Amino acid sequence: MTPMRSTPHPLLVTLTLALSLAISGCATTTEGGVPIDTRHVSRGQDSRAMFLVIHYTVADFPLALKILTQGEVSAHYLLSDETPPRIYRLVDENRRAWHSGASGWQRHRLLNASSIGIEIVHPGFKTGPDGRREYLPFPQAQMDALIPLVRDILQRHQIRPERVLGHGEVTPSYKEDPGPTFPWKQLADAGLVPQPPDAARVAAQRAVYEAALPDATWFQKALARHGYPIEPSGRFDGPTMRVLMNFQMRYRPADYSGSADAETAALLHVLTQAAP
Repeated sequence: MTPMRSTPHPLLVTLTLALSLAISGCATTTEGGVPIDTRHVSRGQDSRAMFLVIHYTVADFPLALKILTQGEVSAHYLLSDETPPRIYRLVDENRRAWHSGASGWQRHRLLNASSIGIEIVHPGFKTGPDGRREYLPFPQAQMDALIPLVRDILQRHQIRPERVLGHGEVTPSYKEDPGPTFPWKQLADAGLVPQPPDAARVAAQRAVYEAALPDATWFQKALARHGYPIEPSGRFDGPTMRVLMNFQMRYRPADYSGSADAETAALLHVLTQAAP
C-alpha cells in the first residue's frame, strides 16, 4: 500500500517562502502578510502625484480640522494659523484626499487622484458695508511654513512648477481660493512656480489688443490652452467670467472683475505663446 502524501499546511508554505526571501535579502510582505520578492524594480514608473493644489479653509482652525477629519472632504495637509503655524498631515500622500472636486487642468480631469492638497487656515475674505468682499492677506509666518513643505513635495514627486495651482484654477465654476491676496510671487522667487509673465511683453501686446479686443471664443480657447477647464460657448457667459476672474486673481490681482479686457488678453497671450 502506497503511503499517502501529506499536504503542507498553508501557513507552513507561507513561512517557508518568507524565509527563502529573507535569506535572499529581498524579503517583505504586504500588509496582509503575503510575502513578495522586491529584487526586480520597473524602470517605467513615476509618482501618482502630478499636481499640487493650494486651498484656504474659510473656517477657523478647530472647525477646519473637524471638517477635514470627520466630514466628506479632506486634504493631505492642513497648515494652521497657530503661533507658530503647524503642519498637520491628515491623509498619507500615497492615498487620495477629497479636496479638489470636479476639477480639471489641461487634459487631466478629477484631480483628486493625481494631486496633493494643502489647506491653509485662513478666513478668505470679509464682507464690507457695501456688500463687496475684501480678501485678507496671508500671515508671513504661514508662508514661511508653506514654502518648505511645497518644496519638499515637489522634489519628492517631481511635480513641475506649472502644476502648482490654486483651487480656483482647477475648479473655477464655484471656487476662488486661495484668492487674490495669496503671494504667488514668494513661491516664484523660491523657484516653486513660474515667474509672472514678462511685463515688457505684456505691455507691448496690450497695445495690440487695445486696438482690437479678441472675441469670446478667442478668450475661451486661450484660457483652455493655458489649462483651465472651460468649454467654448462663443459668449462672455457666467462660466467664462468665473474662469476669467480666477485667472485675474492669480495674474492681475488688483482687478479681478472677470471682465475681458486688453490687459487680460495680453497676459493670456504671453502665457500661451512662446517668446519670439
